[in-house]
Amino acid sequence: MSTVTERDEVIHEFGALLGAAALLERIAGRELERRCGIRHAVFEVLLRLSDAAPECPDMGGLAGELILTSGGMTRLVDRMQEAGLVRRRAHVGDRRRHLVELTDAGRAKLDEAMRVHAETLREHFAGPLTEDERRALVTTLRTLSTTARKVLGDLR
Repeated sequence: MSTVTERDEVIHEFGALLGAAALLERIAGRELERRCGIRHAVFEVLLRLSDAAPECPDMGGLAGELILTSGGMTRLVDRMQEAGLVRRRAHVGDRRRHLVELTDAGRAKLDEAMRVHAETLREHFAGPLTEDERRALVTTLRTLSTTARKVLGDLR
């Protein structure tokens, strides 16, 4: 049985992980908004759509990947469509499903955002760490992700 001190240490360690991730995400999001005019969630959608070729993902699939409600995903894609970054089309086999694909403007915005995001991460994520520290951190985070996904299963 663990003592209160051991439990407190684990709680503080987990808090340090969440705190660092939240701060880094805020920095990255701030830079994407300031330099590219898009929110971090828009960047995530653009990124997933670029990785999805040649098959366009449907709205439900995107919502599951981004851990958004279907309503939240719809609102986000609506705004992205209004900005000319994506287009939506009905699924051939199921009219209730809508596929989402990048437009040329969306690809250009993604290219710009990728450059900005990489610069930001090089400075604020990679910069403070040695290469060995970063490699160990990434290996550890992948282990935690794999374990958590097994516990949670499909999030859709």
